[in-house]
Amino acid sequence: MTLLPVSFASASDALKVGYVNTQRIFRDAPTAVKAAKKIEAEFSKRDQDLQRIAKQLQSMQENLEKNAVTMSETERRNKERELNDLSRDFQRKQREFREDLNLRQNEENAAIIEKANKAIKQIAETEKYDLIVQDVVWVSPKLDITDKIIKALSDGK
Repeated sequence: MTLLPVSFASASDALKVGYVNTQRIFRDAPTAVKAAKKIEAEFSKRDQDLQRIAKQLQSMQENLEKNAVTMSETERRNKERELNDLSRDFQRKQREFREDLNLRQNEENAAIIEKANKAIKQIAETEKYDLIVQDVVWVSPKLDITDKIIKALSDGK
């Protein structure tokens, strides 16, 4: 029993630990940059359509506010109904856009994480790491192996 603390202390001295900053991988890895550009290209037309509708809504609102006094009651109600219909349509499209965008980002992020985890495992086995952690509160920079992972992802494209 008395040898247990001594053997534990010597085993912990040989422990090789690494840290991977997941946020940096999502921001800096070539696969992540490529995925972000791909998503941006996929959703740019819908985003432009939403911006066009938003401008149209703003224009209609300003026109209604400016001319409401000179409009007949029926014309004003029709313009308000038209504005409300467009506003509802805009909100629905905006919500669908956000949902679709989040879904695609999650799909791409899952693929990036899968590739990163393979690279982490390969580096862990090659360089004989005992433990590699992600998403910690604080870590010493000397344990950070994120650059190795990003390089491995770059090489593996």
